Amino acid sequence: MTTTNTDSTNGRVYIETYGCQMNLNDSEVVASILTANGYHIASDLADADVVLINTCSIRENAETRVWGRLDVFRLQKKKKPSLLIGVLGCMAERLKDKLLEDEKLVDIVVGPDAYRELPVLLRSAEEGQKGINVLLSREETYADISPVRLDKNGVSAYVSIMRGCNNMCTYCVVPYVRGAERSRNPETILREVKELIDEGYKEVTLLGQNVDSYSWVDDVGGRVSFSELLEKVAKTDSRLRVRFSTSHPKDLSDEVLYTMAMYDNICSHIHLPVQSGSSRVLELMNRGYSREYYMGRVEAIRKILPDTSISTDIISGFCTETEVDHDQTLTLMEWVGYDFAYMFKYSERPNTKAARRLQDDVPDDVKTRRLTEIIELQSKLSEKSKRNDVGKCFEVLIEGVSKKSTDQLYGRTSQNKVVVFPRENAKIGDYVNVEIKDSTSATLLGIIVKK
Repeated sequence: MTTTNTDSTNGRVYIETYGCQMNLNDSEVVASILTANGYHIASDLADADVVLINTCSIRENAETRVWGRLDVFRLQKKKKPSLLIGVLGCMAERLKDKLLEDEKLVDIVVGPDAYRELPVLLRSAEEGQKGINVLLSREETYADISPVRLDKNGVSAYVSIMRGCNNMCTYCVVPYVRGAERSRNPETILREVKELIDEGYKEVTLLGQNVDSYSWVDDVGGRVSFSELLEKVAKTDSRLRVRFSTSHPKDLSDEVLYTMAMYDNICSHIHLPVQSGSSRVLELMNRGYSREYYMGRVEAIRKILPDTSISTDIISGFCTETEVDHDQTLTLMEWVGYDFAYMFKYSERPNTKAARRLQDDVPDDVKTRRLTEIIELQSKLSEKSKRNDVGKCFEVLIEGVSKKSTDQLYGRTSQNKVVVFPRENAKIGDYVNVEIKDSTSATLLGIIVKK
């Protein structure tokens, strides 16, 4: 969750963001639209005239947290009756009717493709009318909008290259709440990247639900693929670090891997969600690949990009998952040797294909036990991955001051591993060479060295 702010004659807006990197980038688009219309942002809820909560529906727990925050906002509204409350994003799209049941709580409900309408909807809400727009678009990419950067470190930024998703995984709500896939004009992406470079940013992460399926076709039939876009961004400035997320195993091409190998400033990290190690479960999930195909993609990464780290997403306890299926996930994890992972229990989402056609039949205690085994294994793999880096030297981009000591800084390697080291004369935004002296399960520990 992140919050953001500013101060204005047209009202002060407080924004809270939950969920993925796409949501963070969406909040920056919202901030840009509102500041262009005379609003300013408030860092403190108590100072706000408008509260906007940008929501996530990917798991039940994410929605539960939002309902809890809305209860807090309800109390704030009792103190300040003129306060306007808006729900944005995926949850707004999925639960618009439920959100509007309490006439005294939510004033506006806006889906991911309707943020341009926010100034109009806020004016309607000020006049006592509910502001609602949850229409999904086949064209909207917000390509012409330069996001207002809400993370004030000034080092790394997200750049959205596409919106929506066409994959229709049976467990996933994204296609229903974010609409069909559409790619953004590459020229607008490059313009945004150049603006970030001019502002002093040192790293960009290209975002999409499935970046590998990025495909832009111009008016005369010219096509730009993801590998070509990646190359264009990398060539913008050789000192700009370039990351991307998320890759889909069925679409990750050798062309993308070879492009990564050609440019040192494309970071050596690929997030490659597997979800399950069982081909049978993957078919039920409609993931579009088998265990063997996934392993083939990992082998290609290891061959073309031997120093690249691989992270993943894993779901435990999907419909009909057996102990054999679970064991196949564990053995695949060991075979890949993931550097880190995001791991979750299966959470049935209403109206998805899995909810309509499959039975959520794995008992919760079994899901929990399997998830615990997955987490314990990944902890060992992560620890081994970091231990293997001890004694090596990495270029690190400094992102901030360590939470534990102001005498220490932290940054990330190209492989997306966090490193903590004594400050010396370095500052945020610098590239430094760090020799790794020790590690924990989560962090590398090192010292700055001259190369």
